[in-house]
Amino acid sequence: MDAIHKEGFFKGLGNLNLYYQYWLPSHGPKAVMMVAHGFAEHSGRYSHVAEYFVAQGYAVYALDHRGHGKSDGERVYVEKFSDYVDDLKTFFDIIRKENPGKLIFLVGHSMGSAIALLYTAKYQKELAGLITSGGGINRGDEPPAPRQPDGQPLPTGFLSRDPAVIEAYVNDPLVYHGSIPTRLGGMMAAVSDAVPLIRLPTLIMAGNAVADGARSQVLFEVLGSKDKTIKLYKGLRHEIFNEPEHLQVFNDLAKWLDDHLKDTL
Repeated sequence: MDAIHKEGFFKGLGNLNLYYQYWLPSHGPKAVMMVAHGFAEHSGRYSHVAEYFVAQGYAVYALDHRGHGKSDGERVYVEKFSDYVDDLKTFFDIIRKENPGKLIFLVGHSMGSAIALLYTAKYQKELAGLITSGGGINRGDEPPAPRQPDGQPLPTGFLSRDPAVIEAYVNDPLVYHGSIPTRLGGMMAAVSDAVPLIRLPTLIMAGNAVADGARSQVLFEVLGSKDKTIKLYKGLRHEIFNEPEHLQVFNDLAKWLDDHLKDTL
């Protein structure tokens, strides 16, 4: 099925111009996937995800968070982590207006999964389901993971085992390659408090060759939803959508989506 690709801008919090793009099947979509990307990256890195799911009959919408990709804002900086959530709400309202009556599933990767968890805790009645990739939370009694030193860029080796993925990431001008803001970790602390409030059907996906696996297991245990599923992939790293086994991941996600669409019929 050929995808119809469109792009545009909308006004985010503080009147920033935020970029978004979307892919539509040639016939009306059976449901919509709204994608929240991770730290330092951008929506364009999900075009292969969109192409796969458009072929399955889904519309896929993705934005560039403020300070990321083609969106306005100081690079990867926010005054409050909730700014991302507020922008996502504006984006959701655009999607809902363009797709009346269609169920909307939220997909968050890495930092995007933290945004998605906070968003879902606040607006879960508007969503059909939540999917997290490469996210999770730490146990409350564990010391926090060591921070990347100030002035150092995000390491790339943990992203994927595919050298082509790493090369494309390193050479992508829309990817942020600077240092990680000191405040980012503290801003994300509220996520742990939000997780028990979530009652929405949720699929948690992660590779267990990195810390995502253990953190996703904690997320699964603490999540308030009764309808929750966890998929941990042996040997896969952080970007499970960009690993050599990504089609297995896509197939698992597609099955979960289709099963939850059937439940609504």
